[in-house]
Amino acid sequence: MQSCADAVLETQHGSIITIEVAASSKCNAFPSGFNEWRKTIGCRVTAPAREGRANRAVVAVIAATLNISESAVLIQSGVSSPIKRVLVRGMSKSDILSVLQPLLQS
Repeated sequence: MQSCADAVLETQHGSIITIEVAASSKCNAFPSGFNEWRKTIGCRVTAPAREGRANRAVVAVIAATLNISESAVLIQSGVSSPIKRVLVRGMSKSDILSVLQPLLQS
């Protein structure tokens, strides 16, 4: 299995995570797998993809997983797409990977 490090890019403002969202899922889960072909980390949310509900749920589940404030998580691109680039302010790539990699391996 390839490392999910390919889905995280460090910038001067924090790190950008490329995710693939499955809205209207049975449960909220982040990370929910790694797509080696698309280089995306899976994110499942129970909210439907209507009226921004799924996007708000994505921000909440990522913030909860990384134990940070929701205000530090911003959907940078892909607002109307299942593939999104999410900026996590104030966290380095290594900080994010230290949380996500053990969760993906379990």
